[in-house]
Amino acid sequence: MRLIVNKKIKFFMSKCYHLLNNERNFSSSARGIILGIETSCDDTGCAIVDTEGNVLGEALHSQHLIHLNNGGIIPPIAQDLHRKNIENVVSEAVNAANIHFREIDAIATTVKPGLPLSLKIGTTYGKYLCRLHKKPFIPIHHMEAHALTARMHDKSIEFPFLVLLISGGHCLLAVAKKVDKFLLLGEGKDDAPGEAFDKLARRMKLKNIPEYSQLCGGQAIEKAALKADDPLRYKFTIPLLQYKDCNFSFSGIKNQLLLQLFSEEKEENVPPDGVIPGVSNLCAGLQLVMTRHLCHRVQRGMEYVARKGIIPPNKQTLVVSGGAACNNFIATGLQMVCDELGYKMVRPPPKLCTDNGVMIAWNGVERWKENIGVFEDFEHIDIEKCSPLGERLIEEVTNESISCKWVKLSKLNLPQSRWNTTD
Repeated sequence: MRLIVNKKIKFFMSKCYHLLNNERNFSSSARGIILGIETSCDDTGCAIVDTEGNVLGEALHSQHLIHLNNGGIIPPIAQDLHRKNIENVVSEAVNAANIHFREIDAIATTVKPGLPLSLKIGTTYGKYLCRLHKKPFIPIHHMEAHALTARMHDKSIEFPFLVLLISGGHCLLAVAKKVDKFLLLGEGKDDAPGEAFDKLARRMKLKNIPEYSQLCGGQAIEKAALKADDPLRYKFTIPLLQYKDCNFSFSGIKNQLLLQLFSEEKEENVPPDGVIPGVSNLCAGLQLVMTRHLCHRVQRGMEYVARKGIIPPNKQTLVVSGGAACNNFIATGLQMVCDELGYKMVRPPPKLCTDNGVMIAWNGVERWKENIGVFEDFEHIDIEKCSPLGERLIEEVTNESISCKWVKLSKLNLPQSRWNTTD
């Protein structure tokens, strides 16, 4: 009799837990169609994706050129542009999918991390649609969405896997164990890779060169580096070599380049709007040292998870995502590390590496299928400017004090095969 009572109490407490968390209990086998909304920074995105990973419709409004002309992202301007365009973007995606809102099962929206003024627009509109059409709400962590997008692109990726997220706002190395469980091995201590690229491209005045005038910083630097005639002319020191962790730092690289740039501008008597003669070589040197740094930290992460048995040998996969993952030179270096350590590397298509509605909808699909974080009562859910990715293992990685024999990047070549580096 006591056993039966205890079981009833546990069942009642379980029900209370779900009610208190306002989380709806869906069947994990249910087919779903999820609408995703992305407004974490400067792109207004929306997509409709089903549980098979089919993109039924999508739309994206980029603010890139406006912010490029303003010298960077200005949050109030980004917010106004999101407000102006979000309704049209959502309507365009729904029309492209050729479905009615009654066929959509839930609405997923980025609520963290990001620019608060931008997040507010997407979250407010997503909740409005949920109330209007009586749909559940799925709050999305922007970086988790980047990490899991590869599973839509490559169905063979299974948990757990290693993921490197490199973007304009983040640099993170983590193990994705489940849809909602991540182990953080390393994080950026200052500038993110995309942020460093943007700042340095602006300071090198690449925008004043017509062929780069409408490109973001990372694209301009990668394209300029392809024209290097002496790619090893500028030598930069790799950061954090004395630290046996998986953290990242790009501010030192940035300062090294700026000192070199100041010196050369003075020596060459470059006018205020002018570009130094060796700018392509400077971009090549920058790209090389950033790639080496990323490869070093990833390699230590691989050796750590091998030592701890976190990822089985037959599931060794590295996912690389985020806007800076579009850089082919960086991807080539990471592929060399993967080849040496027996990892499969997966990089989503460029359009899915940058911010978009598809990755948000797909993260919603992953959560829908696993019955995780799908809310019917969602008014208590708010935006978060900053939000950590999973459980921190950074100190544990440091305590292991892993010394690595670095993978040689001597074959890291540009398409013209002009590189001859030693590591």
